[in-house]
Amino acid sequence: MSKGRLFVISGPSGTGKGTICKELLKKRSLALSVSMTTRQPRTGEIDGVHYYFVSKEEFLEKLAQGGLLEHAEVYGNYYGTPRAMVEEKLQQGQNVILEIEMKGAAQVRESYPEAITIFVLPPSLEELRKRIRGRGTETEEAIRLRMSKTLEELQELPHYDYYVINDILEDAVRCTEAIIDAESVKVDSTVTELIRKYEEEEQTL
Repeated sequence: MSKGRLFVISGPSGTGKGTICKELLKKRSLALSVSMTTRQPRTGEIDGVHYYFVSKEEFLEKLAQGGLLEHAEVYGNYYGTPRAMVEEKLQQGQNVILEIEMKGAAQVRESYPEAITIFVLPPSLEELRKRIRGRGTETEEAIRLRMSKTLEELQELPHYDYYVINDILEDAVRCTEAIIDAESVKVDSTVTELIRKYEEEEQTL
């Protein structure tokens, strides 16, 4: 059984990376990486489904042991991606999707170089501004600051393996699927297993 691949989907806020992931999970047999956090569960959240809820001590111990692919502290709470849980799914032959921000993606590239990174882009900054404004949750000043941050985040694009422009959602999902399909048949060190399979088959003929 071939080892699965880890696909890291990242990009600025408002580009729709979460929506792309949801659509992929509907269409493909993919595993979604579940993060670990020290914050308290919110109403309706289930341990092991939405997050793995742990104490701060447990989280820091896992971090010290090298058990996290990436981590961050947000408003006093810790968040991270458990390495063992991701690697277990990969060893089972499952492709895993990890939706994460740019800083986390950079950490994953360091801790798991085999990861395939995909950067989700808006069709234009004007369209991104419209999407954020359409949420109705932020002031014009907050939107201006967010757009300025987006320009900074775009500088990370050259560090990624692929990019997807999310203009029409269906096209963006189709493009991401094409990346997954191409990577699944890419010639790399894992093909030795495929060669061994053919060699074993030949001996039975």
